[in-house]
Amino acid sequence: MLIKIKRLNKNAIVPTSGSEHSAGHDLYACLEQSVQLLPQHTVMIPTGWSMALPENTVGLIFARSGLATKQNLAPANKVGVVDSDYRGEYLIALHNHGHEVRTIHHGDRVAQLVVVPYIKGEFEEVNELDQTNRGDGGFGSTGK
Repeated sequence: MLIKIKRLNKNAIVPTSGSEHSAGHDLYACLEQSVQLLPQHTVMIPTGWSMALPENTVGLIFARSGLATKQNLAPANKVGVVDSDYRGEYLIALHNHGHEVRTIHHGDRVAQLVVVPYIKGEFEEVNELDQTNRGDGGFGSTGK
């Protein structure tokens, strides 16, 4: 799938894949100077890119597993949702879940972008829904 990207900063690093079959594309911090990320705080990290995702796709921004497990850094909103008609800069709301100050440098991989197709739903109000075996059981109702 071809994804058109527009460079917004001359120092921006093109998103990359870690391997041939990686679902995510690493997004890199594009910073003029390093940023200190205090414990339990969130900082907006620019990538230096805007993108034109294909119609009927959505960009999902996830944590990088190593960054999240080893440094306690992950997107503040857990999963960022980027609509295909968004043309602004991709910014990562990076949150420090740990107890130590972390430093983000230019070129650090700060998140990963997964582009997936979606089905646009429409809502119709009805008086009744069809019955299922599960019914209204939720939050652990299907097993231990």
